[in-house]
Amino acid sequence: MSVRTPESIAFYYELAGLGSRFLAVTIDGILQTLVVIVIVLLGAWGTPGTTELGKMLGLHDATVTAIQWAILIVLIFLVYFGYFVAFESVWNGQTPGKRAIGIRVVRDGGYPITFMDAVIRNLIRVIEFPLVYIPSIISALISPQNKRLGDLAAGTIVVRDRAFEVADATSWMASDGPASDGDPIAGIERISEDEFALAERYLARSHMLDPRAAQETAKRIAEAMRRKLGPEAAAYSDHDLIVRIAAGRPR
Repeated sequence: MSVRTPESIAFYYELAGLGSRFLAVTIDGILQTLVVIVIVLLGAWGTPGTTELGKMLGLHDATVTAIQWAILIVLIFLVYFGYFVAFESVWNGQTPGKRAIGIRVVRDGGYPITFMDAVIRNLIRVIEFPLVYIPSIISALISPQNKRLGDLAAGTIVVRDRAFEVADATSWMASDGPASDGDPIAGIERISEDEFALAERYLARSHMLDPRAAQETAKRIAEAMRRKLGPEAAAYSDHDLIVRIAAGRPR
C-alpha cells in the first residue's frame, strides 16, 4: 500500500495478511485466558471473605453471589476487549501478540492511531468474537486492504512493522557530522513550521520505508532545507541534518 503525503513523498506499507494477524490474536488470546484464569482463582479464593462481608452488611447470599458474578463479568469483558484498546493506545497500535509477530495498526493515512480509533475498532469485537471472527475473515478477504469489520469502522489498517535496514547499518546510525553541543544549527530560524513538521514526519516514518527510498527521501528533504542553513549544514549527512532540524524546532 502506498500513502502519498501533502509534500508529495510516498510511504510504502506492507499489509499484514490473515496468517500473521491470526497468529497475533492467538498469542493475545492465550495471554488473556491466563489473566482470566488468575481472576477466577482469586475470586474463588476470596469468596468466603466476601460472603462474610455481605453478612456484616446485611446482604443475602443470593445478592452477594449476584454482585460477585457481575464483577467477574465486567472484569472478563475488560480483559477480552479493554486489553486491545489499552495496548494499542499505549504501544502505538501494537499488542503483545502484534509486537511478537511484527505487525502494527495505523490509520488509513499512515498516521498513528488515536485512543478513539482503538476503541471503535475493538468494540466491533463484541460482534466478531462470538462468531469466531468469521465475519472479519470474510471482510479481510473481500477488502483490498485486508480490513476486518473493526478496521472498516475505525478507518485503520494493519501493516507489517518492518525494521529499517540499510546496507551499512553502522555508518548509517553513526553521526558523520560534528558532535552536537546542544546549540541549534545555524540558520534554523529560517526553517518554516511546515518544514519542521515534514522533518518530524520523515523521522517518524523512515523505518517504514524501503532503505533506498528512505535515503532518497532524506536527500530530497535535506537538499530543500540545506539552502536555508549556514555552511555548518554541509558537515552533516542528509539523515543527520534532518535529525538536527527536528531537534531544533522551537517548542
